[in-house]
Amino acid sequence: MRSRVTALAAAVLLALAPQAAYAASNDDLPFASAVFRATHNSYSGDIGGARGSIGQQLDSGVRYVELDVWSGSYASTGDYQIGHGSAGDQVDHTGGNPAGNQLRAWLTTVDTWSAAHPAAAPVTVMLDLKDDPTTRASYAAGNFGALNQEVGDVFGARLVRQGPLGTVGSLRGRVLVLLSGNATARTGYLRDTGSNPAIVVNDKGQVVEVHDNGSGDLWYWTGQYGADGHLTWLRHGQYDTGRSADVALNDNGTLVEVHQAPSGNNLWSHVGHLGAGGEISWSASARYDTGVLPTVAFTDPAGSAVREIHKSPSNSQNWDWAGTAGATAVAWTAHATTSDARFPTTTATASGRTVEVAGGGTLTATTDRAPAERIRFPQLAFVEYQAGDSAELKDGALFWAATASNKSFIRSARQAGVSARGWDFDSAALATDPLANFPATNNPNAAWYQTLLNRPDAVS
Repeated sequence: MRSRVTALAAAVLLALAPQAAYAASNDDLPFASAVFRATHNSYSGDIGGARGSIGQQLDSGVRYVELDVWSGSYASTGDYQIGHGSAGDQVDHTGGNPAGNQLRAWLTTVDTWSAAHPAAAPVTVMLDLKDDPTTRASYAAGNFGALNQEVGDVFGARLVRQGPLGTVGSLRGRVLVLLSGNATARTGYLRDTGSNPAIVVNDKGQVVEVHDNGSGDLWYWTGQYGADGHLTWLRHGQYDTGRSADVALNDNGTLVEVHQAPSGNNLWSHVGHLGAGGEISWSASARYDTGVLPTVAFTDPAGSAVREIHKSPSNSQNWDWAGTAGATAVAWTAHATTSDARFPTTTATASGRTVEVAGGGTLTATTDRAPAERIRFPQLAFVEYQAGDSAELKDGALFWAATASNKSFIRSARQAGVSARGWDFDSAALATDPLANFPATNNPNAAWYQTLLNRPDAVS
């Protein structure tokens, strides 16, 4: 009698609250085998669909939300903006959604909900990049360094970082961030490209790399040599135009950079200062000579004396300059021919630490204790591969996506063991077998959607 009552109670529970009944049994389900309620253009609420606010969506069991992100006004507003065709377009501010379009506020809404529901299945926040942050010249202008900072600040320890994903149970109460949208931007998050790279490290393990993009623009990366020998890259930006750059860095954070003009043989120098967060404040450049392939080094790493050696533009003769790095410029004082070789540019050593850079395509850096790795920001976000993307974006991607009508792509993703999203999933007829992990709909409360998601592999 007791067993019949128990079975009846279980059946009633399954009928009345199927997700609650499944929750106890699907914690061991691999993340890529689970199905999650998902919405398309989640920020639009009841505009162009019937989603409700972000909080209402999460309360109803949605575990995948989309925010369309614009970076163009970051320099003036200090934040990214959300919207469909433009910042603020089709954004529903009702129902408890943020009153403005600033991304941080919308991310905080998700984080607040997640913090209050630690037993909930992981929430995936997809950022649909509507423009390209890699074109932003600095952190202050909204490049990926600023986006990483914002994501890390908001989600903190709840953020699931790059790496193999475990079971649903191991990820409960956590948040994943996924980059979608602009393909050039997604590729730029995975790697940087450049020509003629040069690198330097000081006694504190601070690292600066400079390179040109092959089209006359000069860019820099700053980073830190870690205890395990790996480099963590902190800031990235464009600082001038030119080619064949080199850089020197002393232990006080003062930099001297030298380069050729974009065309011709004029040589220019910069003084910069490396801040605690890895940002460089650059002074104006100054022309100091003519020549090719300039190189530079501090001759007293704790001080300001520098030496520059470059090659004559007309023969193999090397020339050098001695100077003193001031607050905003180098005072060059002595100039002569030299039989000394130019300083190395692609390798540098200080206090037992050695770093090496390679370019000509994807930029990589190697240390005496770590193998070659891409020069890029820490991978706080996952990167989506979409139908029609390059093989580079497909390689290693854990998340694939296509319009829900592209059923063959959805099925191939599931067969590959990755998580598949189908957007504009607005009809039961779009269902595949197996179903997309994220059937992203504009109408998550529709009866047909609720019925479709009443399944053992659906988690909440």
